[in-house]
Amino acid sequence: MASRVPLQLVLNRIKSVRCFGTVTEGIASSTASSRHLIGLEHDYSAHNYHPVPVVFSHGKGSTIWDPEGNKYLDFLAAYSAVNQGHCHPTIMKALIEQAQTLTLSSRAFYNDKFPVFAEYLTKLFGYDMVLPMNTGAEGVETALKLARKWGYEKKRIPKDQAIIVSCCGCFHGRTMGAISMSCDNDATRGFWPLLPGQLKVDFGDEAALKKVFEEKGEHIAGFLFEPIQGEAGVIIPPDGYLKAVRELCSKHNILMIADEIQSGIARSGRMLACDWEGVRPDVVILGKALGGGVIPVSAVLADKDVMLCIQPGEHGSTFGGNPLASAVGIASLQVIQDEKLAERSAEMGEELRRLLTKTQQRFPEIVMEIRGKGLFNAVELTSKSLFPATAYDLCIKLKERGILAKPTHNATIRLTPPLSISLDEIREGAKAFHDVLEHDLPKLLKEKPKPASPKARDTCDRCGRELYG
Repeated sequence: MASRVPLQLVLNRIKSVRCFGTVTEGIASSTASSRHLIGLEHDYSAHNYHPVPVVFSHGKGSTIWDPEGNKYLDFLAAYSAVNQGHCHPTIMKALIEQAQTLTLSSRAFYNDKFPVFAEYLTKLFGYDMVLPMNTGAEGVETALKLARKWGYEKKRIPKDQAIIVSCCGCFHGRTMGAISMSCDNDATRGFWPLLPGQLKVDFGDEAALKKVFEEKGEHIAGFLFEPIQGEAGVIIPPDGYLKAVRELCSKHNILMIADEIQSGIARSGRMLACDWEGVRPDVVILGKALGGGVIPVSAVLADKDVMLCIQPGEHGSTFGGNPLASAVGIASLQVIQDEKLAERSAEMGEELRRLLTKTQQRFPEIVMEIRGKGLFNAVELTSKSLFPATAYDLCIKLKERGILAKPTHNATIRLTPPLSISLDEIREGAKAFHDVLEHDLPKLLKEKPKPASPKARDTCDRCGRELYG
């Protein structure tokens, strides 16, 4: 995890930045400066994030402007929540029209939008039923409860003995249930005891999954996994892994639960990342881009034999399935389909990786690996060659060149722009990364104070192994 940066250093970075983007006349929309707004957030908001020091004031498509009117290209897309692009007109139209009519009914009553959304969503993805929630973490918690309930009612697991298996390096949110599966010490330290009933296997390791299923299968209710691990650094499983998971889950009567919150809704070049191997999970969790970057919308999909294990009073959400979210959800999915954003993601992703690979060939001692599917990509850097700089430092330099990206761990940069991004914008982002390595990194390595030795790698509290990055 990137080290905490004192506020004054962050503000100094803003003051000293030379912006390679243009200042667009008429775009500046805030009377408060970026410096002032960052100071306000530092003073009045919890310090649970370590943002790149740029303030979003206006957005359209792949482009962001700060309060001063400086223009940037967004290569994070709010962790895939704005796959359709910022403020997409179709989604905004649906939002405004519904907001002027009805926004909330709660689930104590019916409304005239959620049933339409439920039918559209389930038919699009091929499941019988949906349980609507708001955030991705709520979707994960819903899936965990559903798996346990199914395990006790249908699989007849003995009382209080249901197990959920998940993967090392996973990220499913920061609620107690989600961090109870985490290998991230920052997410778990200070929050123990974690929830019981959890087992871990290495992501992509078919043999390890087979072993734990054979040894504990009668008590395992579900296997929860990301088809592509996002927070771990866009980790792609070996070819055939997803098919093997499907076969093992079917053999041992274990629910295959795919967390497609970040990898789904066209991000990887398919509607679901599981589609790359043609597998159908028993449970799918959706979120982020389901709300089109406008409001939080999440959903859990399953067939009736699983979903109807949850009965009235056992789970719910006041805002889940609200008419505003339902209208936005329909519009968000229609944009994905109408604009063929899955196909576009696949095409643009190929070009981005081609350009990044050329940079890797130019700097093989710095760039260890380029990986991804569609526009779900990451650049892994060589920590030794980067030291004492970090991926966060390079993201600051990218920001100064008008490109917004975010690191995951100390040596990996995630590159996940909106799926509506243009070819010219892809090239602009790739060129900026090349220029950072060619021009900015050498200066950074000379100027940044160098400790006597690199910081010792942390070890996972759960398994004792060295953590990535």
